[in-house]
Parts: sequence; C-alpha cells; structure tokens
Amino acid sequence: QVQLVESGGGLVQAGESLRLSCAASGWIYRINAMGWYRQAPGKQRELVAAITSGGSPNYADSVKGRFTISRDNARNTVYLQMNGLKPEDTAVYYCNADITRRGYLRDDYWGQGTQVTVSS
Repeated sequence: QVQLVESGGGLVQAGESLRLSCAASGWIYRINAMGWYRQAPGKQRELVAAITSGGSPNYADSVKGRFTISRDNARNTVYLQMNGLKPEDTAVYYCNADITRRGYLRDDYWGQGTQVTVSS
C-alpha cells in the first residue's frame, strides 16, 4: 500500500507565491523520480517539473525561472515552490512518483490533486 498526499494549494493574487507539498507513505523501498503535473480547464495535462532521486531538476519552459522543485528523501516528500504566479498557472496540480515497493514492485503513483487558482 502506497499513497501520495498533496497539500498547499489555494487562491492567491498574481505575483504571489505558493508552496506545494506531496508526501508518500506506505511500504516504500525506494522512491525514484518525482514530479508535478498540472491540468487547467479545457487543456491537456502537462509536466511542470521533475526531479531525480539525486536531486537533478527539469522544468517546463513556461515555469522555468519561477518554480523550484525539491525533495526531502528522509521524509519521502517532494515540494514545488511557485513564485511570481500568473493567472495562466491556474490548474489542478498532481504529484507523481516512481516508487519501488518493499516487494520490489515498481510503479507510478499519483496524488489526489490540489487546486491552485491565481487571480489577476
């Protein structure tokens, strides 16, 4: 049993900041890559940021320079610091993790999603 629980979404004005958290729990042997995706109304899901187990990040062009992904391996948690938020960042944000369970089964897991709304 493995689950990802997200938190930190909310309603903010343009230019403000939010920090999303995603904590994995359960019978975890190893967490490999982790990432954040988002889906805005009427749009396809897109990758926002990803981070390897060693801490190497990658970002979508639309958020590069504004968002920072990080992780705390001791707490099985990934974060997304979002600065300089824009109305176009409004979306449901989903955490994703590539996890190897204690039985050495490897699979992708998803959080429940957290709403981020940015007003102009």
